[in-house]
Amino acid sequence: MSFVDTFNAGKASPLLKKFEQLIAPKSGAELESMAVRSQSLTRKHFGKTIRLYAPLYVSNECVNNCSYCGFSRDNPILRTTLTIPQVVKEARHLHALGFRNILLVAGEHPKFVSDGYLQACIDAIKSFIPTVAIEVGPMEDHQYGELVEHGAEGLIVYQETYHRETYAQLHTAGPKKNFDWRLECPERAYAGGFRRIGIGALFGLADWKREALALASHLEYLYKHCWKASFNVSFPRMRPYAGNYQYQADPSLILNDRQFVQLLCAFRICFPQVGLVVSTREPAELRDALLPLGVTHMSAGSQTDPGGYTGAGTDDLHLTVKGRRVELDSPCTTKQQRATEQFTIDDNRSPQAIAELIRSHGYDPVWKDWDHGILNS
Repeated sequence: MSFVDTFNAGKASPLLKKFEQLIAPKSGAELESMAVRSQSLTRKHFGKTIRLYAPLYVSNECVNNCSYCGFSRDNPILRTTLTIPQVVKEARHLHALGFRNILLVAGEHPKFVSDGYLQACIDAIKSFIPTVAIEVGPMEDHQYGELVEHGAEGLIVYQETYHRETYAQLHTAGPKKNFDWRLECPERAYAGGFRRIGIGALFGLADWKREALALASHLEYLYKHCWKASFNVSFPRMRPYAGNYQYQADPSLILNDRQFVQLLCAFRICFPQVGLVVSTREPAELRDALLPLGVTHMSAGSQTDPGGYTGAGTDDLHLTVKGRRVELDSPCTTKQQRATEQFTIDDNRSPQAIAELIRSHGYDPVWKDWDHGILNS
């Protein structure tokens, strides 16, 4: 039995019924009350701390066709996969900015992001980056076990949309078409030994309330069946990208800022110990407002293209057609030409500016919250 069975059954627990009530339309006074309660619960369980992290994109190669993603297989974008020394160069740059928590991100392509590549990336940076998480294509239990043995600590996987029909419509080619395989990914990662697991939905693809309820149901299941791990939840919203995905006409699909605040507070109230992540996808003004309401993790100074921090990998830019590498007619010679980003970020402030913002709210920015030496003590 897995979450797929629970998801297909569609039964609402008492907790999910409470969650559904919390995301129903609220007056200004009711939303304010939720915000106060959310802030109180966050301080009780997390203190006044915000953990900082940065994504490090190692490859934008992908075999999947996903109509909302810049890395989609058929998009004619500039692609590259960083060499291990280039990954180290990017990680060293982030380390110099203060980061000790890095998320390795890659498209799903077995030819470019092949067996052993991610393990080599982790081996190369784990001596100076104590917390390494991954956001890559779903794997088998034993593959996750290998990554954990090499030092990976966290796994992030978004279902994208929990609406089966929409999922099938948006994923037209590649292994990502398998809805159930992806839905079971957090459980396989847990079986492989990951101690931190992050889930989320990409809001803007289907009705936001339906997505939120499915996400809450998934989290409730994981707390019951994967209880040795800690969990984070993200609410990424669609951003412009290379494929120019257009929002569907139905305005109910769009999660607006007010609803975003309400959703975050609802998760905090129903799941007091879950980590809540707000990335640089979101505008600075919203991130500032959310900071004291329940957020526990924030990214800062993010780049969503391989080599985006240092320019690494620009000497090997190419196209990929039907899964095969195709050289450019003329080599890229200007510094402005770089691998295509997955999506544009909204909050462009530096890591130092975000850290100062956190302090100005009376909170402590946490760059490092784990060291492998703890296991040896």
